[in-house]
Amino acid sequence: MSKQKVTVVKIGGNVIDKAQDLQLFLQSFAQLEGPKILVHGGGKLATELAERLGVPQQMIAGRRVTDEETLKIITMVYGGYINKNIVARLQALGCAALGLCGADANLLQASKRKVTTHDYGFAGDVERVNGIALEQLLQQGLSLVIAPVTHDGKGQLLNTNADTIAREIALALQKDYAVSLLYCFEKNGVLLDVSDEQSVLQDLDQALLQRLVAEGCVYEGMLPKLENAFTAASGGVDRVQIGHWSHLVAMTAGASGTAIRN
Repeated sequence: MSKQKVTVVKIGGNVIDKAQDLQLFLQSFAQLEGPKILVHGGGKLATELAERLGVPQQMIAGRRVTDEETLKIITMVYGGYINKNIVARLQALGCAALGLCGADANLLQASKRKVTTHDYGFAGDVERVNGIALEQLLQQGLSLVIAPVTHDGKGQLLNTNADTIAREIALALQKDYAVSLLYCFEKNGVLLDVSDEQSVLQDLDQALLQRLVAEGCVYEGMLPKLENAFTAASGGVDRVQIGHWSHLVAMTAGASGTAIRN
C-alpha cells in the first residue's frame, strides 16, 4: 500500500517582502493537491520595526542574535502579522489554512542554543516535532502555515531557523507519508555559476557538493540550506528539491530546480 503524499514547502523572506511575489507564490501553493504545510521565514519587517523602536540588531554570519527585546519583535512579526497575512491570503484563494507557531499544540519543542564561539541569545534548536498533532490537523483538511518560533517546554519562546523547521517537520512525517520537501527561494536552483541563472544543477549529491565547495562554486550562504536538504534526504524524505518560488508546481514533480540525492 502506497503512502499518502504530503508536501512541505519553505519560503524565504525575499518573497515575503514583496507583496506581488507573495501573492503569486500563494496562488501556486493553494493549487497543490493533497495535504500541505508552508513554513515561512521572516523577511525585513522585523528589522525595520526594531529600528523604529530603537532596538539594536546584531547579525553574525547572516544569523540574527535574538536578545529579549528582539524576541518580542520577532514573535509579533513572524508569529503575528506575517503568519496571519499569509493565512488570510490563502483563505481568499479557497485554501483552508491554519496559522501556527511551534508553541501551538506543542508542535515544535526546542532548546536554547548553547554558547560556543558566539552567543545567539534566544535562538532555538529543534529537539522534538509533534508528528501526531501535525497528522491530526492535516487529516482535517487544513493546510498548515508555520512561523519560525518554537518553545522550550518551560514557557520560553525561541527564534528558530525556518529551513531547519521545514527539515524537521519533513523528517517527522516521512515514516507515515511520502514527503516532498521543497525549498523555494529567488534562485532557479543550485547554480554552477552564481552569475548565470541557467547553470542549474539538476541533481546534487554529497560527492559533487564537496567538489563544488572546493572549487568555490558553492558559497557560504547556500551551505546551511544544503546541509538541511541533505539531512532530510539521508533521513528518508522522498523528494528534496531546491528551486525558484515561481516554479513551485513544477518542483513538486521534479521538473524544476535541483534534486538533492542521498
